[in-house]
Amino acid sequence: MLKLNKVHHIAIICSDYQKSKHFYTEILGLKIVREVYREVRDSYKLDLEVCNQYQIELFSFPNPVPRPSRPEAAGLRHLAFEVDALDEAVFHIKEFGIEVEPIRIDEFTGKRFTFFADPDGLPLELYEV
Repeated sequence: MLKLNKVHHIAIICSDYQKSKHFYTEILGLKIVREVYREVRDSYKLDLEVCNQYQIELFSFPNPVPRPSRPEAAGLRHLAFEVDALDEAVFHIKEFGIEVEPIRIDEFTGKRFTFFADPDGLPLELYEV
């Protein structure tokens, strides 16, 4: 049987590199591990660290096709971030003018969560532990 240890990284393609870089580093507070410009692809690759555990790769490519998120399309549904204090996290996100959905309760775990979107409309979730 195949043994997977953990998620190694999550790759996100953005339409406006500078805007997304600002969003993920300045608003969400992810740490930059490495930033590379790949001339052959006319593309940036930004490696971001999430609490010393996971890595997000933020890519820019010329003219990416928009990702449909509503109605929900097949494929990756959303990316969820664990937080200790959901109300504080929501307050922080809203301070940047980002719309956040009403807080809901997970019917199976009883935990609170909410959704918001990155600059390209990628659904992001905050899930309280």
